[in-house]
Amino acid sequence: MAPAGLTGRLATLDPAILSQERRLQAFEQFSQLPSRRERVGRYWRIDLETLSPDPAADVAESSPRIDNPNARIVACDLRVAATEYAEEFARAFGMTEIGSSKFGALARAFAQGGAFVYVPPNVAATEPVVIDFDFAPGTAAFAYTVVYAAAGSEVTVIERFSGAPAFACGATEIVTDENATVTFANHQNLTDAAQCVHSRFARPGKDATVHWACADTGAALTVGEIAVAIEREGVEAGVTSIFFPNGTQHVDLVARLDHTVGNSVSDTVVKSAAIGSGQARFVGGIRIAERAQGSDAALRDDALLLSERAHIDSVPALEIAANDVKAYHGATVGALDGDQIFYMQSRGIAAADAERMIAIAFFEPAIERFPTQSLRSSIRDAIEAKLG
Repeated sequence: MAPAGLTGRLATLDPAILSQERRLQAFEQFSQLPSRRERVGRYWRIDLETLSPDPAADVAESSPRIDNPNARIVACDLRVAATEYAEEFARAFGMTEIGSSKFGALARAFAQGGAFVYVPPNVAATEPVVIDFDFAPGTAAFAYTVVYAAAGSEVTVIERFSGAPAFACGATEIVTDENATVTFANHQNLTDAAQCVHSRFARPGKDATVHWACADTGAALTVGEIAVAIEREGVEAGVTSIFFPNGTQHVDLVARLDHTVGNSVSDTVVKSAAIGSGQARFVGGIRIAERAQGSDAALRDDALLLSERAHIDSVPALEIAANDVKAYHGATVGALDGDQIFYMQSRGIAAADAERMIAIAFFEPAIERFPTQSLRSSIRDAIEAKLG
């Protein structure tokens, strides 16, 4: 059963977004659903089945700052969306399978502080929509972002998590009509005091493009899930993930690309490193159903270990039931290349500087897949800070 201290707070949340009954149902799902992630060997220090916000913690409103320089695009908080843009909001909110995941159900139960982005038909954003969540210290914070892109539209959304909450739970849903393009980037850079769970689900329309780009450089614990339901032909889905646990940070991420129809493309690129006693796991799942002939799916996952105590598990998982497809996966886990360090030393570069330069360059192919120079610079700065 859900803790009474938390369920009692659901009655104070806006029923225009979600009724109390449906919030209670979502919280009960969170309490009952398994995380579907097995614990891995002696390195695993957490139990995701029992992970939950402290019932005694202050539940924060988490209203974001929204910067939208595009005159024809709607970007507002969830309460405004549920009342002033109710029809458009209803086309996306809860229209993915986010509520069927453990932490997605938790985010849905507390959905109130968050943002809604609506792009009308055939409108292309000239600048990114930027959403900043700065969570209050010591709180249980919830952030819910919904993006609905109508037919022929195009938008880039940049979301940033900062602050020092005790527990942050984020969720994003992207729903598009045909021929729409959405790029959604998130940089999570919470303090080491935080635990962070996030769920990101997309349902693109026919011939639509959705690209997730997520960088997790903060928080003591990060648990994330990215999923794209490819249910229409012509979809192009991309996932880029960067994470870098240091100290005693712990990262657990899952990406799922589900091809249920054919003639679609997915591309997943993951770059990770660990230093100190940092540890992580990435599970990259690609499923191609029997009727999904003509699918083209690729997954590349590279991990770099920068200390003897660091550990990263890389688990690519392909389930292919069709025979006329292209499917590729590759994964590497290794240390710095001694030959590269020796070469750079021979050119007068100190060993420590050489190691730092190689480590930063390792992330560059993934960083370049993020939108805007400003965001890419912020991610580089966070990586450099971890290297000391």
